[in-house]
Amino acid sequence: MDEQTALGLIGDRLPAAGDDCAVVDGQVITTDMLHERTDFPEGTTRYTAGWRAVGASLSDVAAMGAEATAAVAVYAAPAFDATELAAFLDGATAVCDAVGAEYVGGDLDGHDEFTVATTALGETDAPVRRSGADPGDALCVTGTLGRTGAAMRLFERGDVDGANELFRFTPRVAAGRALAPHASAMLDSSDGLARSVHQLVEASDCGTALTEPLPIDERVDEVATDETDRRELGVFFGEDFELVCTVPETELAAARAATPCPLHRVGTVTESGVTLDGTVLPDRGYSH
Repeated sequence: MDEQTALGLIGDRLPAAGDDCAVVDGQVITTDMLHERTDFPEGTTRYTAGWRAVGASLSDVAAMGAEATAAVAVYAAPAFDATELAAFLDGATAVCDAVGAEYVGGDLDGHDEFTVATTALGETDAPVRRSGADPGDALCVTGTLGRTGAAMRLFERGDVDGANELFRFTPRVAAGRALAPHASAMLDSSDGLARSVHQLVEASDCGTALTEPLPIDERVDEVATDETDRRELGVFFGEDFELVCTVPETELAAARAATPCPLHRVGTVTESGVTLDGTVLPDRGYSH
């Protein structure tokens, strides 16, 4: 069973699990697990690992248009090194501070591979779900795409300082809160733009037509080998943790004015299908 099939099985049995967060009495809650082998390439500092792991869960809170309140993490490693653990705590605390949340602790465990499980909490009276997009809405993304793909290339080249800097993204909590009154549907781009769009249109029972140019990060241009590689890093690689949202045309100007980061229109919601410049866009992206 692949990851998408497993997620479908879970969604069929647990309807509350179908969005970036579950919503319980005005609270949103989400959890993530990251492993050294698949999520922390060689050269990732424990500070960056703490920032990125907790940030991934805070990004889910952002995608619901919620205010982030708190986060916890389980830290598992073959041995507990005081310097590494302190750096992890510093990174986890710093990313929470960046979005107005509080890092409040967690648990320790022994494990043969460095592994982190994180949980984030938030609050909202009006969560933005994936299922509200309508034909004619604008399809938008915050920020730029491909940041993590570029970071991975820098890790491979041995530029660990540059790679760690790119790995430490700021979760779009403020943008999610600003977009909440205007967006009809929203999720984060942790699985990449292509897969995120497919997830959104499946939940909303619609389609979308994307158009170039897409807001691919300029640092992708510094590492990509050609245009095909550039698109791979920007559209399919994933783990950028930007927001992908749909906004009614009548709300688009207000949404752009309210959002404290660039909000790029990348397409339009349609009745069916997912295309990029008229060509079918594959449902492909990050997979654990």
